Amino acid sequence: MSTQVKGQAWLLVIAAFAGVWLIRTGSEPVTPPAPPPSEAFAAGPGPYQKSPRTEGNRREPNRSSPGPQRTAPPLAPSAPVRLRVPAIGVDTPLTDLGLRADGSLEVPPASNANLAGWYREGPPPGARGTAIVAGHVDNARGPAVFYALGSLRKGHRIEVTRRDGRTAVFTVDAVEVHRNEDFPDRKVYGAAAGAELRLITCGGGYTEGTGYRGNVVAYAHLTGTR
Repeated sequence: MSTQVKGQAWLLVIAAFAGVWLIRTGSEPVTPPAPPPSEAFAAGPGPYQKSPRTEGNRREPNRSSPGPQRTAPPLAPSAPVRLRVPAIGVDTPLTDLGLRADGSLEVPPASNANLAGWYREGPPPGARGTAIVAGHVDNARGPAVFYALGSLRKGHRIEVTRRDGRTAVFTVDAVEVHRNEDFPDRKVYGAAAGAELRLITCGGGYTEGTGYRGNVVAYAHLTGTR
């Protein structure tokens, strides 16, 4: 996976892998799980429902939802050191990612299957704004840290331990898959009034020779700290 800067406000995801892993049964490839349509914002209900009338990434509560209707105030910036997603068994250290000379986002080393990275030139998770965490879906040897990202569901919990000793707790709002050719830059990367988080990996089906056709994105907002 690589990302490239587009303008000043957000990034553009472009899926790219040097070597991917697929289990084959007969002639049919077994690919990573994809989120069902029910987990998209448009499907609702969920803890928060995206309103088509809002700008950027602001959320309006879905008052018919049985889930908790809350947000937590943003924290002061502090670098993240670890990310946990209990529902899909993710427990990974976080490395920081910058930009390469060509403007593309650095990625975690593919040789380390259990390592995700956060974009250090954006807000850290828990601070005001949209924090970005990227991870590989697989490498040449098998599944990697975000292989099961498409299995996340609305209301699932994401925890980020920070260098200041605090843990930022996020609740998943939606999990969507976006094709490379119409990736919604503003929706994924646009500024947020509160503390929001995006987990991103490759997905959207796989084609030999060209790789993954899109990206899986989990959208979440800060609901607590400890």
